Amino acid sequence: MPIENHSLVNELPEYKEQIHELKMSDDHFRRLFEEYNFLTHEIENIEKEIVLASTMEEEEFKKRRLHLKDTLVGMLQKAKDAEKTA
Repeated sequence: MPIENHSLVNELPEYKEQIHELKMSDDHFRRLFEEYNFLTHEIENIEKEIVLASTMEEEEFKKRRLHLKDTLVGMLQKAKDAEKTA
């Protein structure tokens, strides 16, 4: 079964510009973005069986990644809305 690409830019192409801008200007966003990428990489390695992990560990990583994605999307929406009103 092919491994899906869960990079944030791939998941949210409509926010590509905001992702770039926030990575450059917002340390908190950048840290969350890096953690999201780290978890994505770890999950992909588990799914490819490069790294051994229990199903519980994999599910916990996925939950953490989803929570991060929700937070990042909120930040991206706020940035996009601010651009519209500027």
